[in-house]
Amino acid sequence: MSGPTRTQWAYAELKARVMDNRLRAGQSYLEQSLAEELGVSRTPLREAALRLEAEGFVTIRPRLGILVRPISAEDMADVYDILTALEPFAARMLAERALSAEELEQLIAPVEQMDACLARGDLAAWAVADRAFHAALIGLAGNPRLDRIIATLWDQVHRARMATLSARRDLAASNLDHRRLVAHIANGEADAAEALHRRHRRAAGKALVRLLGPHGEDGL
Repeated sequence: MSGPTRTQWAYAELKARVMDNRLRAGQSYLEQSLAEELGVSRTPLREAALRLEAEGFVTIRPRLGILVRPISAEDMADVYDILTALEPFAARMLAERALSAEELEQLIAPVEQMDACLARGDLAAWAVADRAFHAALIGLAGNPRLDRIIATLWDQVHRARMATLSARRDLAASNLDHRRLVAHIANGEADAAEALHRRHRRAAGKALVRLLGPHGEDGL
């Protein structure tokens, strides 16, 4: 296996462990120990950690190891400010364009999945369907740069969303917002689509920050 491939694999594995809390927020891990666990040398491990540091997931501290950054309310407020600015723009773009039936189905299917997941109380599956909806919304806009920016932000939000999901009481309202958004897009109602999604994103951000708030500046 070549060096770059080892680095890419180490990056993907480290990121997955951070995202699902196998590497816990607020904890430090020695590079040598992580390298041994992953079966790679220190070099690809360090390169993978540097990439995760650039994405805001960890902090590399000389002689102290790799610190998994806590999930703070302040960080999430900043992220949702950006999502609230960018995602409604994508919704407007789709409404201004006449989407095909196949394209609309990419938005409709996740919403139906979200309804089904909520009905059976499967919150983890609901979160997967919710992300699929937002990924389709951005993907259909056809702007690769926007897609990359949003995907990185969603990765940063993932841990906080999963940690607070069971405490949320607005999931049915969220599903309804998605259905209304799809209707606005299908009907070419660009102003309504943009305004609705801005309200939706702002409300979601406030709810998440409120749930994270009791944990203080150190976050989860």
